[in-house]
Amino acid sequence: MKVALSKGMAIALFCFGLVSTNPSVAQEKKPTVDRKWWKEAVVYQIYPRSFKDTDGDGVGDLKGIIQKLDYIKSLGIDVVWLNPIYGSPNADNGYDISDYQSIMKEFGTMEDFDALLKGMHERGIKLVMDLVVNHSSDEHKWFQESRKSRDNPYRDYYHWWPAEKGKPAFRPGAFEADGSGWRHDKQTDSYYLHYFSYKQPDLNWENPKLRQEIYSMMNWWFQKGIDGFRMDVIPFIAKDTTFPVITQADLDKNYQGRWDVFMASGPHLHDYLKEMNKEVLSKYDVMALAEGAGMTLKSAHDFVDADRKELDMGYHFEGTNLGYIPGYFKKMNPKWSLVDFKKIYSDWDAVYDQKGWGTIYLGNHDQPRMTSRWGNDAPEFSAVSSKMLTTFLLSMKGTPYYYNGDEIGMVNAKFNKIEDYRDIETIAEYEKVKIAGGDLKQFIEDQKTGGARDNGRTPFQWDSSKNGGFSTAEPWLKVNDNHTTLNAAAQEKDPNSVLNYFRKMTKLRKSNPVLVYGKYTLLDKENPNVYAYTRELDGKKVLVLLNFSAKNAVANTGINLKNAKVLINNYATVSKKATLRPYEALVLELK
Repeated sequence: MKVALSKGMAIALFCFGLVSTNPSVAQEKKPTVDRKWWKEAVVYQIYPRSFKDTDGDGVGDLKGIIQKLDYIKSLGIDVVWLNPIYGSPNADNGYDISDYQSIMKEFGTMEDFDALLKGMHERGIKLVMDLVVNHSSDEHKWFQESRKSRDNPYRDYYHWWPAEKGKPAFRPGAFEADGSGWRHDKQTDSYYLHYFSYKQPDLNWENPKLRQEIYSMMNWWFQKGIDGFRMDVIPFIAKDTTFPVITQADLDKNYQGRWDVFMASGPHLHDYLKEMNKEVLSKYDVMALAEGAGMTLKSAHDFVDADRKELDMGYHFEGTNLGYIPGYFKKMNPKWSLVDFKKIYSDWDAVYDQKGWGTIYLGNHDQPRMTSRWGNDAPEFSAVSSKMLTTFLLSMKGTPYYYNGDEIGMVNAKFNKIEDYRDIETIAEYEKVKIAGGDLKQFIEDQKTGGARDNGRTPFQWDSSKNGGFSTAEPWLKVNDNHTTLNAAAQEKDPNSVLNYFRKMTKLRKSNPVLVYGKYTLLDKENPNVYAYTRELDGKKVLVLLNFSAKNAVANTGINLKNAKVLINNYATVSKKATLRPYEALVLELK
């Protein structure tokens, strides 16, 4: 069968070197990689609550995103991943959904969503929604019915345990002060399961009726024209409904001592994902991303190998979990090891070297700001280290996921009191410390650099005006005080800004398929300060040098840089030396 290429497709293929304008060459040259649009995309995550408020209620909205579509397009990104915008009582900022086919009133209307989707597609931007189907809100009509009686038709949409059988075996509840994932409900004298807040009861995927409800909802959104789903904690959907007792010894022996790996190992998980693919995903040209909570190097292929017909890619937590001190709530060790960091990302690259596809990210709505965590947010190093981290993200293999605000180098808010926090997780952990008689002042101090999710959720800093140009009203979460100097408007005017560097880096990735599909090779493995690697594809070889330290550091690659061509450098003066300046990033084409 003869397939005609559109003009745009032909241009794209030509730019990637996979076709030629010379007919004879075009016939001879064949693609050396399995090309997919979602492999080549740069994904930009928008946290709508904190992006832009247009109606003066202090909460970001869909019209705010529409207002900034030209800015988003200017970044050079291809896909927007939008955090949940569905109907929700907001116990967990939209991750507790009460209506999967409506828009949260604070965010706008379905007409606003339709306009947003149209505006994105007109600009060549695809839209990926957040799929949250491990749990719903306890205010969803399914749960409201389910709790009415033990014989209600919706009873089996959730996991219930009758009290006469005694307390169910412990399961963790991440957002509860007592740590329990079971909650007693008086109405039917039963416990219901919630891996997160008690306001987020877990859905019972063992019920085929429930699964069909979910597939119908997914099809509804795809028929509206969305381009994919990021699937929240999707490995947790399958449960052993006998709920056996699980001991620490069991966890240590079978699940690397980790609850998340246990919870991602439920029976029939992959049966459900195959069914989802058959019923929904296979019908559209879309991307499906697993938030890989509990995913391991060993289990990753079970989710993303194309021949399994499940999902397209997943993202792991090993990188973002690095450096936390055991026994504390996301307390960072300031002396985390770059050698360990390199090993994690190299090991995960190796997983997908021959089959499957991975992702790369350093920040999102559940993480502190990447510059504060992995770079250095001191004034003299903040911008250059932010650029260095951007270089890492956009020069590694795997689809890069980039969090809004990181393109201008936003940093942790570093709140001084618990009253400034809005995040359900941080507040619950504070209560745990309080109940245990712990050091509350130290807990607050730890969150300034550690994992408090609100560090990454402060409103976008558009300009130096009050509230950073985010809203005319008091924002739902305080704007970082540094917005008067660190903001998008100021950076637009500076060709050497963090923002304009991000644009240069996205352009570089797009014009060099070696940075998308090229083979990754780690160099200078034991260097404690420098991350060095090459990318190779079809005879082209690129060297990436990244100094992760605040001092000069030597990259011992054994490669002569004399004839190398500098593709990008994050300092104002161009360098081509093995001795790197503090937080210097250098990408070189080797001759």
